[in-house]
Amino acid sequence: MFLIALCDDEARELNKVEGMLASYSRQHEECRFSIQKFLDADGLLSKVKENAYAPDILFMDIYMPGKLGIAAAREIRKMGNRCRIIFLTTSTEYALDAFRVEAEQYLVKPVREEELFPVLGRLLEEVGRERKKYLPLQAGNKVYRIALHDIVFCEAQKKCQCIYMADGTQHLFRMTMAKIYEMVSAYSEFAKVGISYIVNLEHIDSLSARELQMDNGVKIYLPRGSYQPLKERYFDYYCEDDLGGGNWGPYHCI
Repeated sequence: MFLIALCDDEARELNKVEGMLASYSRQHEECRFSIQKFLDADGLLSKVKENAYAPDILFMDIYMPGKLGIAAAREIRKMGNRCRIIFLTTSTEYALDAFRVEAEQYLVKPVREEELFPVLGRLLEEVGRERKKYLPLQAGNKVYRIALHDIVFCEAQKKCQCIYMADGTQHLFRMTMAKIYEMVSAYSEFAKVGISYIVNLEHIDSLSARELQMDNGVKIYLPRGSYQPLKERYFDYYCEDDLGGGNWGPYHCI
């Protein structure tokens, strides 16, 4: 089951997209959708914030009264929500802004099935792959199943490792940094920073010679000599992703 959110101030548009999703589901029996519709951005934001609502894919109009879709997407990202966003709009005016909030696609209305279905299929495949990426870690007698894409970073704290999650929660495990890195090193989005941190490149807001700004608001100061290799790793990760036809990263590689 995939969670789909639709946000548009026109009920007609909401019903149209819902109908296309139903058509897609009929053609792909393995895909089942749980759809929630919102007539304004504030209703969506309230649901995300208060009820920890985390849709897999969000279809959102850009031009809405009260709050533009771009502004709403920016707030969703600040909450640590990594849902796939597809903007539906009547103009290409905000295409660059859509790029900055890591939107997956920017479709101009009226949207047709032949435009939407290939994008939807690709995103559903990505979500399906991510759902298989979990880190099983034990604390005491309890085993936690940690979603890799929700890990912002891991910090060494004496003999323990603290994992900071996108929803603000933290998990403390008694194990070595080397052991955790061994478990995540097969995934290209994880990079080691000095001896105390492992960061998820997908959660980096900005990178300078002195510090990392993570999208949960935490700053990580870089040890001497770590900036250049980290910058190269960061660019390589997003360039590989872009060339492979995946997500839009902060940088588009030409």
